[in-house]
Amino acid sequence: MADSTVWWIAAGLLVAAELLTGTFYLLMLAIGAAAGALAAHAGLSLSAQLVAGGVTGGVAVLVSYLARRRRPGDPSPRADRSVNLDVGETVQIDAWGADGTAQIRYRGAPWTAVLRPGHAPHPGPHRVIELVGSRLLVEPA
Repeated sequence: MADSTVWWIAAGLLVAAELLTGTFYLLMLAIGAAAGALAAHAGLSLSAQLVAGGVTGGVAVLVSYLARRRRPGDPSPRADRSVNLDVGETVQIDAWGADGTAQIRYRGAPWTAVLRPGHAPHPGPHRVIELVGSRLLVEPA
């Protein structure tokens, strides 16, 4: 079996594994295997094929990782109004405790409210930003 055939089979297996697992980085490694196959078609030695495949796959993974890291992530489902109808609602906070939490009644039940970092605690109306477990993350309205 020719070296290029082995490389193409490896690329196909990596693509199939990506389809089964959803790991985007396996596609980048498949690009590296394709580069190894192209190096084999060009008649390069096995060590040159390995270098071409490894370097190309490694660079593709690195570029993909850095691009993904710079892009803002999706908001947490806990902070998404279409998932959690409490997000965006207004609650009244009468007093903050020394631990930075407030005990409030919301929807007829007791809740613990936590102030979003970067805001000073003061009584008054607050907007629910996110639901974290059984706590409401709030900011001044």
